[in-house]
Amino acid sequence: MARTAHGQCGPTAYTALETAMRARLGRECLYMPSGRLGLYVALRHWCPPGGRVLMSPVNDDVILFVVLAAGLRPVQAPLRATDGSLDVDAVPASVWSGLSAVLTTNLYGNPDPAPRLRARCDRLGIPLFEDCAHAIGSATAGRPVGGFGDAAVFSLSKHVGARTGGFLALADPGLRAPLELARDALLDPVRRRAELTYAVRPYAEAAVRGLRLAPAARAGLRLLGLQERPGIRMPLRPAELEQALDRGPSLSGLHSWARVDLHDYRATPGRSRLRRLERLLGRLDGRLAAHRAGTRRLLATRWAAPGAALRPVQPLFRVPLLVDDRDAAITALARRRITVGYLYDPPLDAYAGDPFTEPSPAPADAAWFARHALPVDPLLADRVVDVLTGAGIGPAETRRGG
Repeated sequence: MARTAHGQCGPTAYTALETAMRARLGRECLYMPSGRLGLYVALRHWCPPGGRVLMSPVNDDVILFVVLAAGLRPVQAPLRATDGSLDVDAVPASVWSGLSAVLTTNLYGNPDPAPRLRARCDRLGIPLFEDCAHAIGSATAGRPVGGFGDAAVFSLSKHVGARTGGFLALADPGLRAPLELARDALLDPVRRRAELTYAVRPYAEAAVRGLRLAPAARAGLRLLGLQERPGIRMPLRPAELEQALDRGPSLSGLHSWARVDLHDYRATPGRSRLRRLERLLGRLDGRLAAHRAGTRRLLATRWAAPGAALRPVQPLFRVPLLVDDRDAAITALARRRITVGYLYDPPLDAYAGDPFTEPSPAPADAAWFARHALPVDPLLADRVVDVLTGAGIGPAETRRGG
């Protein structure tokens, strides 16, 4: 593996990973240490400072902070209540006017209406960005998700289970060189301690699971002040955030928000990390098949969104079942040592508000979905169905008009 004189990975270090992803997607792919760094690089390249970016309010709060770090104004979009996808028809003309870009989410792997968004962006003369962190195996309109935008970001932390790494996929391969330079300018150097931690983490986590120590481990993190999310959303810290933005938007200025859940998001990967990424990416098709099978099982239940079983089955990262009492469902699952993650409640406009985001013009469906969605790991489909059935968890009453 090529390395520079300072121990950094050379230009050929990522070749195997990029080649594999290029073959899968049919687009030029640039390796990134994380999807969030890839998104930041894309936003800075395409969007003028102060520009407005249409995005989903049911999304990881880290994405909000990445948009802010790029010097842009997040604009929250209306969503469909059934699956949390962008509702193109509910976006008023006044919101479309003046946008600098549109950012899809493909929440849990359910594709956003990329062909319609592509056509709209073309008419407006603005870029379309696809956040494909949850959707590495999803497809729509006969093309893989990530094949519609000017740029698309992928994460290897999700389906691949690598807890590191990602890609920036490009419609124009001629942009690879400047975006590669932009990436390299943001990278932190290889740190031996971080690489050692990454190498031993899978074994430590397996030991914790085997000894059933996960609750004790989480309690220890809270006691040491290392638990960054006491609730679903990270603490906003609005006064600090305003001060950081007043100093000028930058990824470094918003580092304490952008790094949550992934402190190595800018780290140059070492040799062992890249080799593990290559092994895990090579197993992706098997993982996708397992996710698709579990998704099919969950979409056949009474908690599935109306009409979901009639659509093509995607290998969803999580299946958003719609339940009447999500807290009761989470409690019932926790008793069986099944942890529910990737909750995005409340929506970002309710979480952040002014001056940090422009609220959705029609927030009700997003709020309903965020409150009732139970993101289920499809690899645990049978166990989850047994728990929800035994606990008497009912389906959410379908929202009228959703």
